[in-house]
Amino acid sequence: MWLLFLIPACVAAVLSSLRLVRMTATADALADRNGLRPPEAVGIGLYETAYLAGGPGRVVELALVLMAGRGRLHLAHTGWTTVVDPKGRSRLERAVIATVGPEGQCRTDELRRAMAEHPTVLEIGARLALAGLATPALVQRNTVVVIRQVRHALLLSLILLAAALALGGFTGGDTVAPLAWFSLPLVLTSGTLLMARVDVYPYTRWASPIGQEVLREVRPARQRGLADDEERELLTAVAMNGPAVLPDARLRAALRPHRGQ
Repeated sequence: MWLLFLIPACVAAVLSSLRLVRMTATADALADRNGLRPPEAVGIGLYETAYLAGGPGRVVELALVLMAGRGRLHLAHTGWTTVVDPKGRSRLERAVIATVGPEGQCRTDELRRAMAEHPTVLEIGARLALAGLATPALVQRNTVVVIRQVRHALLLSLILLAAALALGGFTGGDTVAPLAWFSLPLVLTSGTLLMARVDVYPYTRWASPIGQEVLREVRPARQRGLADDEERELLTAVAMNGPAVLPDARLRAALRPHRGQ
């Protein structure tokens, strides 16, 4: 009876672990390619820093904060974005204004979702990935999915083991055989997750291992107390940590998700 529970546990464990092993090979190949590109050979600005720290969504947040700070957008705490100055100073700013639409106003959440998939934003990631500083978006997403599948296989094995013991009517030493056999998928999935912690988890981040080294070297500007330096310091903090670091409570509220309103 308990064999009927063991078979799906083993199948789920083997398939998910094989997928993660394949993903490890992809990650290792990416690491070898990145190792040929010294980080000092590639300079990164604010938007590149934002992408490495938080992906496309962080780039959009930084753009909105910058444009709001310079009076080009008004971000209301009610969840609406209004164009104040329709003349964008960069490709990204022009893309934001165009995405808002001809009416000059739209929901901030909708704007963020649309801009996170905009070619202008994705191009930043593609450029960084080509330079070896960013994990390709497809690899990053697939890595997260595969690791989740192994976790689910581990949980499934535990559930099936509990069900087998509960429904099998085992007594005393009768539980030794199912426990021994179920240890196979449990050990396999646990060991695979342990391997992933070392070899694969770095690729669940937007920055590659070399990109993470570059991020650790990023420091906000602190020169002579000039206003421009103070602005760049704030924008660098937003790029690294998101809108939560903003001193303006109303602007923080404007950039919180407003779903359901």
